Amino acid sequence: MRITLYDGARTIGGSKIHVSEGGHGLFLDFGMNFAKYSRYYEEFISERPARGIHDLWRLGLIPRLNVYRSDLIPADLSDEVRKSPKVPVDAVLISHAHLDHVGNIALLHENVPLAGSPTTMVILKALRDTSRGGHLGMELPYYSPKGPSKGNPSVLEADRSVRYYPSRDMLLTEELADEGREFLQWRASVELAKNPGRVKPIRAGRIGRLDGVDMGFDVRAFPVDHSIYGATAYLLEGDMTVAYTGDFRLHGKRGDKTRGFVKAAKSASVLITEGTRVGRDEDVNVSEEDVYSNALEIVEEAKGLVVADFSARNFERLESFKGIAGRTGRELVVTTKDAYFLHALGIVQGRNHLDGLRVYGSSRAKLEKWEEWIFNEHPELRISPEELKENPDNYILCFSFYDMPHLLDVMPEGGVYVYSSSEAFGEEQEFSFQRLWNWLRYFRLEVHGFRITENGHPVFEKGLHASGHISREELREVIDEIDPDYIIPVHTESQGWFVENWGDRVVTLSDGESWEF
Repeated sequence: MRITLYDGARTIGGSKIHVSEGGHGLFLDFGMNFAKYSRYYEEFISERPARGIHDLWRLGLIPRLNVYRSDLIPADLSDEVRKSPKVPVDAVLISHAHLDHVGNIALLHENVPLAGSPTTMVILKALRDTSRGGHLGMELPYYSPKGPSKGNPSVLEADRSVRYYPSRDMLLTEELADEGREFLQWRASVELAKNPGRVKPIRAGRIGRLDGVDMGFDVRAFPVDHSIYGATAYLLEGDMTVAYTGDFRLHGKRGDKTRGFVKAAKSASVLITEGTRVGRDEDVNVSEEDVYSNALEIVEEAKGLVVADFSARNFERLESFKGIAGRTGRELVVTTKDAYFLHALGIVQGRNHLDGLRVYGSSRAKLEKWEEWIFNEHPELRISPEELKENPDNYILCFSFYDMPHLLDVMPEGGVYVYSSSEAFGEEQEFSFQRLWNWLRYFRLEVHGFRITENGHPVFEKGLHASGHISREELREVIDEIDPDYIIPVHTESQGWFVENWGDRVVTLSDGESWEF
């Protein structure tokens, strides 16, 4: 068996782990490495979609392997890609739907199946539906085939001869009901079209069960707790058993699921584990229950509109604020994108996540088709800026920094803002918090969760955010309980912490390095 860390060995995110044995191979995630991307790109500078994988290949932002989508390899790169190593890829096992774990999967060869939980697949589909294009990593699970332009074969454009969007084959960790399978090939643009035959449909790939396919390994999947629903850890049984945690934690509402994985992983000889927080000196490990209690106390005392700011697709946090709204006689108002994701989750989980919510109707002249569909299906949920302005004490509005311009339509006269997300990392994010602070001061909102010092640096208040990652002390306990022969740290900037604690049992690799046993 060989394990290769193509990316994410010494950074937080960008995991691209390849496990191979006997002519078979699996990728464990294939994420976008934001730390490396930020060396060259920022918000308004990014890879050029018309050049396919060219820019990422040249800059070393993806592994130089012959494993990529055939339609994304431009003519001036084809020989170089063809001569590069071609590793076996029977599937990519997805731990969860955060971009630092899935953001480069769309670049992989079109025949590579996606394996993951039904919840993850539906979230990825909703993310693709609501994305405006540009970033090729968003083309998951369905994609727009490209072809060389007539004027320059090194420039790619949409292949107009293909009258549908192909979708990848999927291998699910659990059964998915018919309604969920239908959603995976459904497009709002087709349903709302006056002439559906003129709108490209999605052509679904095969959808099967992960446990029903021979990939050279016996793969078992285990739900774990993380800051996004659908997170999964894996056990791969070959000549030896390998456990992969993905991103996980014990202090969320589904910590018992993580405990179940830890118990099963005791059979593993090799543990590939994240170590996001091991280099941080932290006094308190804030739980989701702590966040709920602390935010509830703030909202109970609030006068006027409450604005709640938390990470995109942190549905557990959204549910917490929904509970707080109910306890305080308010209604929770979400964006159309939040509403669409909640609709998708409801299909998998068999419950109406939109029940009791309101959906913000923005002032944009033209809505996306999926937004039109939300309001057509649930017209009673729509709430206007004017209604929020008239009765601000009745609502909690889920807005982030990027939604602040829309708050100009509400013009709250004071109120409360609750920041319930991660701290800033890097200078660019600090600038974003300075801009956010200016918005909040303009609206005269009472701010909880962070403040800006006289020197312009953000300082964050503990107790309003629970990390999606396991704490250092709990990770130590988990590793000791699993008691593997070998430990391979990934998704961390502190490999040394593992060596200090487990010595020669730790295999420290750099990006591109392999370990065989």
